[in-house]
Amino acid sequence: MKVLFVEPPKDFWFILGQYIPPPFGILTLAGYLEKTVPEVEVEIVDSQAEGLDWDGLEKRIADFKPDLVAPSGMSTANAFLTLRTAQLSKSINPTTKTVLGGQHFTALSKETLRKYSEVDYIVRGEGEETLAELVRSLSLGMDPTDIRGIALRSRDGIQINEDRPFICDLDSLPYPAYHLVARHMKSYYFSLMAERETPFAIVEGSRGCSHECSYCSQSPFWKHSQRRKTPKRIADELEYLNKTHGSSLFWLTDDYFRLDTNAEELASEIVKRGLKISWFCQVRCDDIAKNRAVLKRLKESGCVWMLVGFDTPSPRTLLNFRRYGINSDVAKEAVNALRENEIFSQGTFIIGERKDSKATLKALRQYADWLDPDIATFMALTPYPGTEIYDEAVSRGWLEDENWAHYDMIHAIMPTENLTLGEVQEELYHCYDEFFGNWSRRFRGMDSKNPYTRRTYQYLARQAIMTGLRSLF
Repeated sequence: MKVLFVEPPKDFWFILGQYIPPPFGILTLAGYLEKTVPEVEVEIVDSQAEGLDWDGLEKRIADFKPDLVAPSGMSTANAFLTLRTAQLSKSINPTTKTVLGGQHFTALSKETLRKYSEVDYIVRGEGEETLAELVRSLSLGMDPTDIRGIALRSRDGIQINEDRPFICDLDSLPYPAYHLVARHMKSYYFSLMAERETPFAIVEGSRGCSHECSYCSQSPFWKHSQRRKTPKRIADELEYLNKTHGSSLFWLTDDYFRLDTNAEELASEIVKRGLKISWFCQVRCDDIAKNRAVLKRLKESGCVWMLVGFDTPSPRTLLNFRRYGINSDVAKEAVNALRENEIFSQGTFIIGERKDSKATLKALRQYADWLDPDIATFMALTPYPGTEIYDEAVSRGWLEDENWAHYDMIHAIMPTENLTLGEVQEELYHCYDEFFGNWSRRFRGMDSKNPYTRRTYQYLARQAIMTGLRSLF
């Protein structure tokens, strides 16, 4: 049996500039499939790294002649591209089976199977064991209808099987199948953070998050829990990618990178092994404030950048978002602590909460200016399927844009009680314009002693980000 994993052709998210990340989700699934079903032939087509358009992808699928096609389905914004890949596969050979997965299709399994006949199976939740069992079943000509964690069509209609328990020991997982894209490793880059020639890779240290932020699709997908790999295992993977594939810039893709003893142990492992790498992660600002002493060690190990959610200065909105433990004092302490340790801070802010008005968003812009992270990313509140906010928006009729391609946190999807959809979109532009239009901040950024701050502002000065945002309203 031949299984083809596909990263479809897609555009850059212009807020991040030019970058091509490795297709981490399908690399992880492919690595597990190779280990557990070794008789299956596995291949990955990464349209981004290979520079393929849809015609080029069609040729690659036709040449490989897969029995099963599994397109990447990591985000709602790319859902149509995933479906288009399934359609393309069926048009080439109607007997080819197609399987989708990820958060979007897990949340909308029934709707997807009902609407799109070209989709045969949906792997719900954590994918490794379910996909491997499906592939094994199909390769043996067996009926897959009893597989846990799967959704499919049966004689009785759409069938949603019981959930599959999570994998307890994440250290037992094989490395993601980077060897299947070895020829592309130098094509993965992140221009905002490093020169294009700096090879970029992704490493997973944990799955899920113990917090329950109402707008987050990750937390319900992972059942509001977190499982972690050991620091040694994470360091092993970093060392393997660095020494085998030359990767030197890493994203630790944890939804919630905790600043505790595990983080300190990881930093010590990296230093002990003499790895000359740079890495970045996503952290809560209250964790930073409580664990300032860890930052120095993380910096020594190559941690250069932290993505920190500040969201809003409104206590009421933070409470509605269930962002417990976060307030303006904690946020300011986090920014100062990162700056003292020369770790670049990227602060994220959310606009478009139901009570937002021109006055509250003016206050948010002032708050971002006062916090003064190295850069700010403003996002429109996006109701991702599977979240509490999505369910409420659907039930109350708030959604004014149902084009999945716009669920990218840059397009406004819902109005507020005080702002039309167009006004929310325009306010997003003003947030970026006021923060990055501050000439003092620009000059300070381009002249910063921190090389990442300096590089980022020089890079942003060359990008047409404001033009792109302006075109949305």
